[in-house]
Amino acid sequence: MPAIADVLGEFAARTTLRDVPDEVLRRARHLALDSVGVAFAAADQEFTRRARRAAAELGPGDQPVIGLPDRLAPREAALLNAVLVHGLDFDDTHLPAVTHVSASALPTSIAAAIKHERSAEDLLLAYVLGIEITARVGTVAHGGFHAGGFHPTGLAGAFGSAVSAAKLAGLDADGIAEAQRIVGSMASGILEFLADGAWTKRLHPGWAATSALTAATFASVGWPGPEHVYEGRYGLYATHLGPDGWDATEALDGLGERWELLATAVKPYPSCHFTHAFADAILHLKQAEGFSAAEVDVVRCHIHETPAAAVCEPIERKRAPQDDYDAKFSLPFIAGACLARDRLTLAEFTGEALADQEILRLAQRVEIADDPNSRFPQAYSAEVEIVLTDGRRLHRREDVNRGHTERPLSDADIRAKFADNLGGDARSTMDHVLALGGAGSAADFAEALRAA
Repeated sequence: MPAIADVLGEFAARTTLRDVPDEVLRRARHLALDSVGVAFAAADQEFTRRARRAAAELGPGDQPVIGLPDRLAPREAALLNAVLVHGLDFDDTHLPAVTHVSASALPTSIAAAIKHERSAEDLLLAYVLGIEITARVGTVAHGGFHAGGFHPTGLAGAFGSAVSAAKLAGLDADGIAEAQRIVGSMASGILEFLADGAWTKRLHPGWAATSALTAATFASVGWPGPEHVYEGRYGLYATHLGPDGWDATEALDGLGERWELLATAVKPYPSCHFTHAFADAILHLKQAEGFSAAEVDVVRCHIHETPAAAVCEPIERKRAPQDDYDAKFSLPFIAGACLARDRLTLAEFTGEALADQEILRLAQRVEIADDPNSRFPQAYSAEVEIVLTDGRRLHRREDVNRGHTERPLSDADIRAKFADNLGGDARSTMDHVLALGGAGSAADFAEALRAA
């Protein structure tokens, strides 16, 4: 059988925009819209200010940045755009791959398309391919990357983005395969940020994007990489998952017929996707039963062990997160915020909310239990039991989280989220993004997203 990288390279090389179903293109434009919206929402954050300073020092240039006046070299523009898209943890996720797919695919595609003077059509196709390959590479792990302490957004994202960058560089099938082989030595990302709310995760899709652009450039001059970068003895899966229990050929199942892009979920809440079904369950119970936060005695959350490791451990720290990123990966804090405020928005991850004694008191009431019926990683299930001070027991199960293909956010939902993230008059920007793939150059598209 041909090497996995060769098959994916041949697929990417031969695929044109006409080969992509209209349904996939429409959804891709809405995923791009969501990404641009959350990037604008992140423009005034402290992590963005620091990332801007670092990126400017690394590579000044002439490429635009989403929602900012900055101009940077291609790799640094991709890096900063990825930080903007991913920094609030409000960006899309391919659920079976447990991977944020747009956060690296879109910045890479923009940077490479401008560099190689491509059209907006070329940009859209590369973005679709980047998501597709990222999702397929990540899905093979069945959640196993997380179990080993690796962040699949940085791992799978590097491979998908390398395909985008190589396609836009005009490389043939062999060149696109070579870019994947090379980027395998750059794909990275560890989950140790979960221990203390460190900011490294915000860099993972940006590093995937810069690595992809680097790998495509080396591939363009004939630099050889290992043939079996995915399935080899020391390839991606053996080194990150162990020698057994995976089948790399799963990445090829239905290639070109079943589009994994359609399984990409848009987030309704600005927190780790593992917490969303819990937020929905708690908010539903609060509204349906009409109890007050003061009446809550115990909140028991049933969750699969793999997502539990990310959002529930260590439990004492999760009950009192130290910064906004820490809070986004804290199921106890999020449960407390939903109970105290009847909502879960960006406002619930500010310094003021982190110091809210009512939220923190309720977080102490959260208990964690295993969920033997969880559908993880196919869906991020939640089961919640709330015990009130009068002895009443309230129960709610969300087997499938919102955003999943079985419960997708509609295009109208995504447009509403975009408008909320931009504030004010978002119509012209929205129309521009939803026209991606029409007439004009990739450079024109990116310039229209740059802040004056």
